[in-house]
Amino acid sequence: MQVNAQPQNAARAVDEAIVSADSGPLHSSYDGLLFDLDGTLIRGASAVPGAPEALASLDLPVSFVTNNASKAPADVAQLLCSLGFSAATDQVMTSSQAAVAIAEESLAEGTKALVVGAPAFAELVREAGFEVVSNADEEPEVVFQGLSKELTWAELAEGALAIRAGARWIASNTDTTLPTERGLLPGNGAFVKAMEVTTGQQPEVAGKPGAEILRRAASAIGSKRPLVIGDRLDTDIAGACAAQMDSLLVLTGVSTEAEAHRADAGSRPTFVAPGLEALSLPLSTTEGDVHT
Repeated sequence: MQVNAQPQNAARAVDEAIVSADSGPLHSSYDGLLFDLDGTLIRGASAVPGAPEALASLDLPVSFVTNNASKAPADVAQLLCSLGFSAATDQVMTSSQAAVAIAEESLAEGTKALVVGAPAFAELVREAGFEVVSNADEEPEVVFQGLSKELTWAELAEGALAIRAGARWIASNTDTTLPTERGLLPGNGAFVKAMEVTTGQQPEVAGKPGAEILRRAASAIGSKRPLVIGDRLDTDIAGACAAQMDSLLVLTGVSTEAEAHRADAGSRPTFVAPGLEALSLPLSTTEGDVHT
């Protein structure tokens, strides 16, 4: 397997031909691993081939950091376990959790909130002490928006009306596509764009590429030097850059190696590899052009 290392100011190539016998595996340089889910570990209801085995071979604290706001953390952990991963609820950090945390910093308990998203997102909002309402006529002070596979035009319309009336708007994430076993499907970002066009406004974004969700995930597992692993330059890797964390782009989802080579400093991965097996490879580096 070939792994490319791409520091911020110069490209360094790492591959099996230059591996030194005494070098440790890639993951041994870090004290925690922050994994994206869709396109990195799973595609829809299936595991990415080889992903459960790759994670089982690692001996570091792990957090699962997902921009997908359609499931509760416990349901995410249950799905991962059903696909062969070892996962506990307290290892999961979702963009819906991050969105609620942002709102809690400045909005009082009992604040009216409209959720344009899945029932699991609405339940998190309710558990945080907000009063969840169903339409703009109830004058919500904040609108939360996250992925729901049952999203309707009516829900988008109520959200748009509330935002235009002055409600604060917090989107869980802006991924325009969602990797599944059938291919790329519309992600929450596609519906956020519809709301942007309708309202003429931009949301606060809670998930990646924001740095805070990654910092919270690292803190939860006690990691001071984490490695972020994901499949998207515009969210996973850009988030790692914003949080000043190293990153590994795996080519099992959305972004390609060619795109990684063209990425600017704000979304440039530290490493690029075909899959998660790279985490267990012993590595040494040489200066020079990135191998393709």
